[in-house]
Amino acid sequence: MVNRSFWQGKRVFLTGHTGFKGTWMSLCLNQFGSKLKGYAKPPLNQPNMFELTGISQYIESELADINEYQKLEASMKSFNPEVVFHFAAQPLVRESYNNPLETYMTNVIGTAHVLEAVRQVRSIKSVVIITTDKCYENKEWIWPYRENEALGGHDPYSSSKACAEIVTAAYRKSFYDTNQIGVATARAGNVLGGGDFSTDRLIPDIIRSIQNNEVIKLRYPQAIRPWQHVLEPLTGYLLLAEQLYKNPNRFSDSWNFGPYEQDTKTVSEIVELLMDKIGKGSWEPDLNNHPHEAHLLKLDIQKAHAGLNWRPLLTIEQALETTFSWYEAWQKNEDMLKVTTTQIQDFFRRYV
Repeated sequence: MVNRSFWQGKRVFLTGHTGFKGTWMSLCLNQFGSKLKGYAKPPLNQPNMFELTGISQYIESELADINEYQKLEASMKSFNPEVVFHFAAQPLVRESYNNPLETYMTNVIGTAHVLEAVRQVRSIKSVVIITTDKCYENKEWIWPYRENEALGGHDPYSSSKACAEIVTAAYRKSFYDTNQIGVATARAGNVLGGGDFSTDRLIPDIIRSIQNNEVIKLRYPQAIRPWQHVLEPLTGYLLLAEQLYKNPNRFSDSWNFGPYEQDTKTVSEIVELLMDKIGKGSWEPDLNNHPHEAHLLKLDIQKAHAGLNWRPLLTIEQALETTFSWYEAWQKNEDMLKVTTTQIQDFFRRYV
């Protein structure tokens, strides 16, 4: 259960607060009464959730690059946070093939910059570095990956996130007294949710195709992924950050946050489920040549369940229903801050 009283008045610093997950987390923490500062590049896409929800009125926002180290350190020092969430990243597999150096600079060196800045701020007690389920050396096997499995990555994105895991572990062992500050990494599955307008992501691609009356093109329709609504891993991050704050030595480690096995679906199954919700749409395989992507990926979540009392709450059908209702409200020009806040409140009532 997320302890709302813990977050009341907490000073929380977020990198990547203008992104999809960062905006959702900012809105959650605002609901809990936290004092927020974000540090990130301006939103990449138009439209984008950060601007649609107007969250900037509730968060001190600095628009800059995490690879501008002096700016990052000064920003963090001026705020004196107690908790840091590091979301800032180049988050797309296909984009990493187009811009590998930028991907490594942001995801590896950027993570080192955040960890180095944390060293300079004595007020910080808890740090959660968000990586990805793709940080594992994918062997295309049927078993879910556990936190102690080998790290790796075929593509620049996946390998950069594996590197971020290694960098975090090295900083934790070399520079942090884990009796004083908790530092952990969080590996989530493929997130769904309203407000994602990125290219080369399944749900936004489906929504755009249906809006334009186009056939949905699927690169790897039989690829299996651990799909989950965005609020599921964010809840895990919140629980983890609180435990790091209270018991840093015990919880400073890596943690998986994914769905139950029955909600690990193929790409084509997700598309069929969402088309059923929308009531229209069609798809076909994209037969063009595409860069390598993993075909089979599952996460073992027993550690988070046992150690944090975290569990998934929404079935994949419920996650898709919630996601579709967000985009439907957006298409009707509704107040997206109100819509998103209502979804957050409805979700967290399940934890009470």
